[in-house]
Amino acid sequence: MTPDRYSVQVCSNARPIVTVDAYDVHRDQITFLFGESGIGKSMISKAIYGLLDKDELDIAINGKTYAEYLKESKTREIKKNSFFVFQEPSSHLNPLLRISSQLREGSLAESEAEQEILARLWQASDEKAIRKILDVFPKPYRPSGGEKQRILLAMAFKKIDVFLQTRTTDSASCFVFDEPTGSLDNTYRNLFLKLLFQCYKTKPFTVTIITHDYSIISEIYAQYASLLEVIHLKELRRCKDAAVQVVDFSANDYLTWLAQSNPVSTQIVRERPVLEMAPRFQIFNRRLCLYGDPGHTQEKPLIIHKGEMVYVKAPSGVGKTTLAKVILGLYKSQKVDMTISGIAINQGTPQKTWAKKIWGKKAGMVFQHADESLDLQSTVREAFAGLPLKPSLNRESIKSKLLALFESPISETFLSKKVAFLSGGQKQRLNLLRTLALGTDLIILDEPLNGLDFVSVKKVLDLLVEKQKQGAALLMISHNEEIFDHVVDPHNVYYLAEIPA
Repeated sequence: MTPDRYSVQVCSNARPIVTVDAYDVHRDQITFLFGESGIGKSMISKAIYGLLDKDELDIAINGKTYAEYLKESKTREIKKNSFFVFQEPSSHLNPLLRISSQLREGSLAESEAEQEILARLWQASDEKAIRKILDVFPKPYRPSGGEKQRILLAMAFKKIDVFLQTRTTDSASCFVFDEPTGSLDNTYRNLFLKLLFQCYKTKPFTVTIITHDYSIISEIYAQYASLLEVIHLKELRRCKDAAVQVVDFSANDYLTWLAQSNPVSTQIVRERPVLEMAPRFQIFNRRLCLYGDPGHTQEKPLIIHKGEMVYVKAPSGVGKTTLAKVILGLYKSQKVDMTISGIAINQGTPQKTWAKKIWGKKAGMVFQHADESLDLQSTVREAFAGLPLKPSLNRESIKSKLLALFESPISETFLSKKVAFLSGGQKQRLNLLRTLALGTDLIILDEPLNGLDFVSVKKVLDLLVEKQKQGAALLMISHNEEIFDHVVDPHNVYYLAEIPA
């Protein structure tokens, strides 16, 4: 079947934000769209779906104004029949309504499959456990990010159920899932895929899944090979400035690279660990513990020597990022016992100890969201110039460091560009390079592959392995389990869990 082809232009105050000449939507088939964060995947999808504000942006689709496009019968039909799962669930959930009410708004009330869908997404038959979530008024930290994501997925599946019950042969649909598994571990991600493909087998419908999770390819090839003829793997790539193009993404490129990725063998310096932390710690009135096994039966102190890469696993919301910020002294612990490069630390250690002895000297952190650590009003050059290094980095040194993850040549225009105007993937690469430039003994990396395309993923991992070979101690936190299971020694994998009250 010939796909529906769109040309899309989105501008703000005459400044192009994203333009694409040939964006194909394969009717009643499934498209996985990869690409760097901020390149335009979400904006193009929202434009076609009809979600952008025509008063705030200048939008043209297939040579028509956005007002004309929105009036087309096909556009109206797509919005009526479909559902758009936003990348940030909180932007879709109303804090003034219980989640149970939001699950039954509008046409969602027509679906009788709510209980089954929730049980599938929560992997639970205990109605009381699910009821606790349904009774909640959404707050920033309640439910957890992963739970909010599954609530939004449940809404989408209820809409799919309604559509499949009422659709006719000519009914148009376009269900868009924007980073639907960003806050989910592989177990819940796979539950989502299983439910989606089971619904699809009932009656085909049009699906676009926007994701940075390249490991999803392995699951598709292992479990859903029978559907490969209706599955398209695409990647959005930048041509120049705001212009992008959609290209085929080779599953074999990823699978072959993954098969060839192995833990690095380095000469470990055993005299004194860079980080040694007792397995139990307490924060925000929660007692957490590190284990050496996925069954959480063997408590294990967190020990990282020079030249070691350690990986911490846990479902979303358990506290992996909290652990990282406890180690770096960004959160005040109620109980903790550790040493960083020989400096003893506990819950009574004053913050000035981290400021004087640890931050940027003994330990550094790559935050999950680059906006947390970058000054958006600074330029790219100033982001490096402000580091506490002696001597400070000059222009040539900065260009040399940028070449590790950015294309050559590094222009003066790019050095003078404000961080706020970089794409999400560019910010993440800058965020990473800025922390690595400090040359600390311990490097904590929270979702270092967040928002990157496949080319950048490979470059980042090569760079981290090089740091490991040079003797850095690396603490990895990531939902990219498949990738890090290949590059981290199994003996260096930890499991974080909350100790029951």
